[in-house]
Amino acid sequence: MQKILRDIFNKGFTEEKYSNYINNIEAVSPGTLDFRIAETPIFIPKEFTKKMLDACEDIIDLIVAPNFKALTERSIPKDVRVAGDEEHPECMVFDFGICENSAGPYEPQLIEMQGFPTLYAFQAFQSEIAATYADLPENYSSYLNGYNKESYLQLLKNIIIGDYNLNEVILLEIYPDQQKTRIDFDATKQLIGVETVCLTKLKADGKTLYYEKENGEKQIVKRIYNRLIFDDLQQQKNLTDLIDLRKEYDVKWIPHPNWFYRISKFTLPFIDNPNVPETFFLNEITMPVNLDDYVLKPLFSFAGMGVVIDVTQHDIDNIIDPENWILQKKVKYAPIILTPDEPAKAEIRLFYFWKDEWERPIAVHNLARLSKGQMIGTRYNKNKTWVGGTIAFFEKQ
Repeated sequence: MQKILRDIFNKGFTEEKYSNYINNIEAVSPGTLDFRIAETPIFIPKEFTKKMLDACEDIIDLIVAPNFKALTERSIPKDVRVAGDEEHPECMVFDFGICENSAGPYEPQLIEMQGFPTLYAFQAFQSEIAATYADLPENYSSYLNGYNKESYLQLLKNIIIGDYNLNEVILLEIYPDQQKTRIDFDATKQLIGVETVCLTKLKADGKTLYYEKENGEKQIVKRIYNRLIFDDLQQQKNLTDLIDLRKEYDVKWIPHPNWFYRISKFTLPFIDNPNVPETFFLNEITMPVNLDDYVLKPLFSFAGMGVVIDVTQHDIDNIIDPENWILQKKVKYAPIILTPDEPAKAEIRLFYFWKDEWERPIAVHNLARLSKGQMIGTRYNKNKTWVGGTIAFFEKQ
């Protein structure tokens, strides 16, 4: 977005530099990179960063309010509600598109949010590698609120491990070796030592959870860094003999799975901020709306499936559970990232952590994604370049 930095980067770009960049990223965990890395980072001016952070503070005001859990009780499907303490989410993310504004400058618009982790460990590697690759000026950083790589990793360790013994903490996923994000699992092991365990290996003895190590030793689990998405789990076939995660166990979830639903598309209708698109529950619309101005989204879907961009009345009439759908005001992504062919659109995901002793979560890091398709995501960007995962570098305040 910063024209001077964009011009400098693009003029200095070569395929050889990009190839070396990818080789350095792949070296983080050979054989596990399973998504496209974009050719360029994004350079964000401080005014734009402030707008994103201010919008997040308004959203966090809602999340920390005493009535938030009551407000979001219906967000958790009955068949996936997990027992146990869910005092607050230790981590959450907010996705902002860089959008056009009819009134003038570009603006951030919230696309989605999740009370769930993301590529926290991998991004520590990528941001460092990308900073060297882009010859990043000293007044830019991928970190926020004064954090740097060292303080960020210490915070990440505190969030995931806490005061537990390391061997009692696991990263939980279903078939982790098959997940596109598996490079982050290995990065987590490298940076803070946490083992990844497949759900099929997790067992219960009463309220005690455990798994067997390769040597047959039984390892008790007391803390779970949860990377398991129930929507993903329900897509799996031929799963048998799994423990029932909905029961209460002697374990601490980081974060508790119920927060995946509480902080989600379900929360959008309750937010009033100029950088959050107007959103309604479909069953609560009482006045006619111009459907051309809205996107139709299911509250409960996996990886963006079921989204209707060009909404018709026929789509609305065919929905039998309107309470589980939202209409969200369309935003217009700005084709703002200049590339050798067509400009790319961009989305920035802000990372927030929430330690137990903090009154509110705080922004610490990010990832970004570039797209030239109708939506952000691999399936919309096949056979394109200068698209994929990347990092945003923020101009320091």
